[in-house]
Amino acid sequence: MQDNRDKKGIARRDILKGLAALPVLGVFFASAGFKSAHDKRIRNSILQELDVKAAAPPPSGPMSGPPINIGIIGFGGRGEHLTRALGYATPQWIELIKNDTLAPPHDTRLKDYFEQENLNVRIAGICDVFDVRTEMGVAAGARNGHQAKAYRDYRAMLDDPDIEAVVIATPDHWHAPIAIAALQAGKHVYLEKCMTHKLGETYELYETAKNAQAIFQVGHQHRQTQSFLTAQDIIRKNVLGHISLIQTNTNRNDDVGAWQYDIHPDANPRTVDWQGFLGNAPSIPFDAEQLFRWRKYWAYGTGLSGDLLTHDYDRINCLLNMGIPSVVTASGGIYTHRDNREVPDVFQVVMEYPDFFMGSSQAEGKEKGMAFLYSASLGNQYDRGTLLMGHDATMQLGQALAVYADPVSTRYLPMIEEGIIQPDVPIYAYDPSAEGIDAVTGATAKYFANKGLMYTYRDGKRVDSTYLHLREWLSVIRNGGKVSAGIEEGFEEAISAHMATIAYRTGKRVEWDPVARRIKGFEDGALEAIGMA
Repeated sequence: MQDNRDKKGIARRDILKGLAALPVLGVFFASAGFKSAHDKRIRNSILQELDVKAAAPPPSGPMSGPPINIGIIGFGGRGEHLTRALGYATPQWIELIKNDTLAPPHDTRLKDYFEQENLNVRIAGICDVFDVRTEMGVAAGARNGHQAKAYRDYRAMLDDPDIEAVVIATPDHWHAPIAIAALQAGKHVYLEKCMTHKLGETYELYETAKNAQAIFQVGHQHRQTQSFLTAQDIIRKNVLGHISLIQTNTNRNDDVGAWQYDIHPDANPRTVDWQGFLGNAPSIPFDAEQLFRWRKYWAYGTGLSGDLLTHDYDRINCLLNMGIPSVVTASGGIYTHRDNREVPDVFQVVMEYPDFFMGSSQAEGKEKGMAFLYSASLGNQYDRGTLLMGHDATMQLGQALAVYADPVSTRYLPMIEEGIIQPDVPIYAYDPSAEGIDAVTGATAKYFANKGLMYTYRDGKRVDSTYLHLREWLSVIRNGGKVSAGIEEGFEEAISAHMATIAYRTGKRVEWDPVARRIKGFEDGALEAIGMA
């Protein structure tokens, strides 16, 4: 007698039994060891049962046509990385990688760079307040007889008709003023996070970008990360059930991770445009400490909220579209780096979303609301991971992802009771790097890599996610379409981060009015007192 499974397909019980055998790591099922045709049918039926798709890369258009002339404003560490992602590495970086005796085996950074697709851009100008950095940028942009122009003042660059687009990687307090001026000058803008430094300029930049014809992109490159694209499908299909708690973390434990950057020995009042650096910050004498370690000071930076919380917030917002929280509270202090910094190095934030709801497996009306918890320490690098915690399952999210059924899930409880699903074994796991070899140098680099902020994968090949994000921006400039991190996403990111900063600095509960699109209860000059108005 023919097996009934051959007539009707794989029995549901066999499908559910197969769930317990899903791999913890590896491209979904790639290394699960299915041997027989029957096992393969079970595998395919499980995929159909879960209906989760490992996402395809987002489409973007060709890089053909005349080269786009780009100006780089701010050529520090991030500015140099962005320029390199555009295809223009400094000679110093190339030599450094060639001679890096501490690099791990299979270090492919140089190979990846030279094999990167030509984005068909020209580095037409470099602007930095420090002459040494400007010279490095000009050297990086030199190619095929073309020489990038050097600027000390960004306004001169924006007045140059040859400059079509700008990449802004300055200290935070310059983000909004330069981006607003660039958009008003008709230049396309790629702006690093945090999008703004203060509340008032957030609204001004929002209105300017909404009314501009130029393309505006915020530098949240994780939106290109393969695991996040796959997680979007998991969320859409309500695999987790009602999500009531998000847990995200910063875990770093070295001086670089705490923004105690090296001070260049050639920096002095002759080589630095000090007033150009200060901008709207209080006027003080030249201070190399504040120039190079500006993230430690409120006058120039946005602390953990703007530098690192923004990444974690936007990583979740691109999945849940939860927007600006209703209420934010925060606490913390300077507990691990007593080096005259002003911003906290241990920081806790709770964002409340009382109306959040995306679906439930339980009775109607039982579940509603969510809390987003951010916890940071710059004195310990134990990886606590990112968790999206739902009634039916929890998702661990980073460069890879895994989904674990909750022991008392409504949706999965019958399968758990039968021993078909084991709560300590993922019912879905996805690691786009399983076929490749990663070489990560340094603890801070590992931190970014684990969050999907350094690279992702396309067709099994490791690719710089910053490069992909810039490519998306350039594609929209050339071919039309919509960027993934535009002004709406940037506005939500900036306001949410500022609410956390205000909560910490004032010790108050900060509430958002979604109708007026303003925070409540700060008409007493408290925001002016902390420079956040």
